[in-house]
Amino acid sequence: MLQPDTSIETILSAQDDTIQSLVRDEVEHGVLIPLKTTLELRDDHVTGRVLITRAPVKSANPAISLLRTMLPEDIVKGVPHLRRCAKPCDLPDHLKTQFMNETPQGRQIHTGKSNWIYIILGPENVLSRKEILEALSTVEGIEGDIFIRSVPVPMVAPTSQVQAAMWSQNYWPTVYRKNNPLGPHPSMVSRSTEEIAHDAAIWMTLAHQVATQTKAKGYGEPMGACIIHRNQGKVTIVALAADARWRQQEKTGPPGNPMAHATLRAISMVAQKLVRAENRKTDTKSTPILEFEAFQDNPILEDEQQIFELEHPCPDGYLCHGLELYLTHEPCVMCSMAILHSRMGKVVFRHRMPQTGGLCAEDRGCDHNAPVDKPDGGRGLGLFWRRELNWSLVAWEWESCGSVRPLPVNQAIHA
Repeated sequence: MLQPDTSIETILSAQDDTIQSLVRDEVEHGVLIPLKTTLELRDDHVTGRVLITRAPVKSANPAISLLRTMLPEDIVKGVPHLRRCAKPCDLPDHLKTQFMNETPQGRQIHTGKSNWIYIILGPENVLSRKEILEALSTVEGIEGDIFIRSVPVPMVAPTSQVQAAMWSQNYWPTVYRKNNPLGPHPSMVSRSTEEIAHDAAIWMTLAHQVATQTKAKGYGEPMGACIIHRNQGKVTIVALAADARWRQQEKTGPPGNPMAHATLRAISMVAQKLVRAENRKTDTKSTPILEFEAFQDNPILEDEQQIFELEHPCPDGYLCHGLELYLTHEPCVMCSMAILHSRMGKVVFRHRMPQTGGLCAEDRGCDHNAPVDKPDGGRGLGLFWRRELNWSLVAWEWESCGSVRPLPVNQAIHA
């Protein structure tokens, strides 16, 4: 079976004439690195303690049924990523050694084929040992010297089979259910990466081109954005925007005009296309309410103008729902929230901004070097995937294989 030609030249030649005419720089495939969420980076080894008991196999079901009648449902279900019942041979080596050497009965249970089983009762901090002992004493086969111990266990589910195996060796038999409670589902990340990997370099190159142009003209920092719509293999560019923070104002301080960041300009251009599709006239430039136009959302470069004149390919959806955003630099917190509020589908950026970026979850200035004379930016926000926000998306860092030159900027700048 012939493999499809995945060379960037072939992929570019399959795009429409507008895209081919815009791409003037050399294009080369890069590498997509999915971002980690704040929970994936910080809750990796959060542990708590649970109470366990042991009982003959024939007494396990009566014991569990008794627990269901006396404990709330959420406690009975406990931590679903841990095996509720475990054979003595399945325990981690350190627990086997501990329990086997405690009593003669323990040695007997852990020697040869055992008809005993260990059972997780629930989190130690919400259980009463006295009540548990009294209840278990009524179960046939457990009465007498009832075994109850406290052991540490991971309180969050594993995010891979490897992690589950490691926890099974170090804590308690653990199950990987092919999900990710701390971030996007692995299959979603894999599927999304495969969907965009073959042509991501094209859109990143276009963002890079407008970034270089705006820097040369003195309009803004060398930062660019490209928004595309992907539908059944066909890609349409919806917006192309460069940073314009210095346009129509003197470059007197580091911030510039925050409303003219590349991301905000690109999203605004998408919005204008939607309004235009509804046949509503918009003209914000003729009657400015300030000495200069704060929202520099009209095209200022020829490439921007060429894309701006095209109609939106899907004008019925909500703003940026389902669209993909390619950026030269990690967006600042303001732009990151704008991305979420616009319901963007995917985001890819090239350069991390470890002091000011809003998408990465790594501690700022720790995993990425911060200037010696500047304090680091604290903890990363990881805004692309937060439980407390009402929108989440998949995001990647894109690494060039060499053809796209870096666009270095002051790390204290908000992109």
